[in-house]
Amino acid sequence: MTDATITARMEPLRLALQGAVDRMQSGMMRAAYSSIAREGGDCAAALFLPDGRLLAQARSLPLLLGSLIPAVGGVLARFPAASMRDGEGYLMNDPWSGGTHLPDLVVVRPVLLGDTVIAVAATCMHHQDVGGMTPGSIPPNATEIYQEGLRLPPLRWRTAGGIDASVQNILDANSRTPVNLRGDLAAQWSAVSLGARELAVLAERTGDVFLPVCDALIAQAEQMTRAALREAPDGDWAWEDQLDGDGVSDDPVCIAVRIRKTGDAIDIDFAGSSPQVRGPVNASPGSVLSAALFFMRTLAPDAPNNAGCLAPLTLHLPPGSVLNPDLPAAVNARTATVKMACNAMLGAWSQAAAGVSVAPHAGVATVVSLSGTRDDGRRWMLTEIIASGAGASALGAGTPGVSTDIGNARNTPVEVLESEAPLQVECYAIRHGSGGAGQHEGGHGVRRVYRLLEGRASVSYRGERHVSQARGAQGGGAGASSAARIERADGQVETLGARARTEWHAGDRLVIETAGGGGWGALDAATAKDPHATNPGVNR
Repeated sequence: MTDATITARMEPLRLALQGAVDRMQSGMMRAAYSSIAREGGDCAAALFLPDGRLLAQARSLPLLLGSLIPAVGGVLARFPAASMRDGEGYLMNDPWSGGTHLPDLVVVRPVLLGDTVIAVAATCMHHQDVGGMTPGSIPPNATEIYQEGLRLPPLRWRTAGGIDASVQNILDANSRTPVNLRGDLAAQWSAVSLGARELAVLAERTGDVFLPVCDALIAQAEQMTRAALREAPDGDWAWEDQLDGDGVSDDPVCIAVRIRKTGDAIDIDFAGSSPQVRGPVNASPGSVLSAALFFMRTLAPDAPNNAGCLAPLTLHLPPGSVLNPDLPAAVNARTATVKMACNAMLGAWSQAAAGVSVAPHAGVATVVSLSGTRDDGRRWMLTEIIASGAGASALGAGTPGVSTDIGNARNTPVEVLESEAPLQVECYAIRHGSGGAGQHEGGHGVRRVYRLLEGRASVSYRGERHVSQARGAQGGGAGASSAARIERADGQVETLGARARTEWHAGDRLVIETAGGGGWGALDAATAKDPHATNPGVNR
């Protein structure tokens, strides 16, 4: 084979791989039982080489896409690719084996050509419930992983003969919604099976040059990312932000990052971030890798979407920190932490080239898990992800009501919410005025108001920015903070903090207002001071 032959095959194979993973993603969403995956898109699909290198990933949810890399690595460490057989399926969610938090179940299937494993197909999906101390498996007051649900190290879930009944019985026995769990796992299996079939056909058509072309695509992504780094100035930039407590304590949790860029390499160090905390905002290294991969993809967005994008990166996550906690840390509320880490990297890097700087996004993906009992005794449960505001930039205003950076979750339609639960959505609107002031205004947050129509229910709320704000850039103002409350039918009001668990009854209203993004550029000296800011992060 010649270099010319490999080069000629690269672009057709790249497009074919991208099409395959996107079809895996869309098929999984169509088949999912739970609305958080079917409507919200809280799932991800990717293809990997047998050595664990990322080959292609769907254009979906960065929070899960990046974390699939260490998750697949964890599966391959326990079950080497050479030992896998056709029709086998592997399952895991353990944060100390490459996973994120326990509702995110990872399914892996080998791709064979003849008797040889040439790749693995993988999916990750947020499941409705995998046990733990609260419905939805995201207890905001958890202090250890054992309170959060069923923890699965990498295991063989299926053989060519079908699902291992013992494993499935354990899964069913630990979920409040076993029908949804089975249905959503079936959707994941369908997706990896589709990916395995399509990739096997691609490999057969490509012939002996398949693996060399895959290697060339990964090398191309690395070359393009390094070229983008060489065009940026060398330097050393730092940024800090904070979380509004950990769900147990109101003490701020610091996220600190320093970026050192030299030539075509970049070093990202989170030293100085808070030690791991008692509450569930700790984030596993696999979760933080998602933020790092998103950041690296912004450097060369036209590069092939594979492992080469990470080659120029050295990532430091201090052991025992909130970004690399020791067992048995609670981790279910890690989304806010990962978003803050992503915001911090973008904030630090924006100092390298002020002309194209972007103000911090709100850094909020509010997750609310609602469950209860109807008047006739039937139980119900749903989980929703609510967006916030994007930061403004030198090019224009921030987008309102959008899932930013490592988020890419979709809105759950009101019709779906009201069909699955005894709720009336009384307000679903942009929270005007919440974006930071500036020459370019920050994106506004979202306002949601739900009324419970019958029975009683529990609320597990995971928000952020109730105390701090997303500060502006180049003199722009900070966005407004988030807020949440229960307005009782008798007129009393219960204010919710950034992480809260409470009960509500028929006639009560749940009001959620998400934060706005930072503004860019001062209007004038009088407006340069932000009226929202009370406890902004520190930029040093």
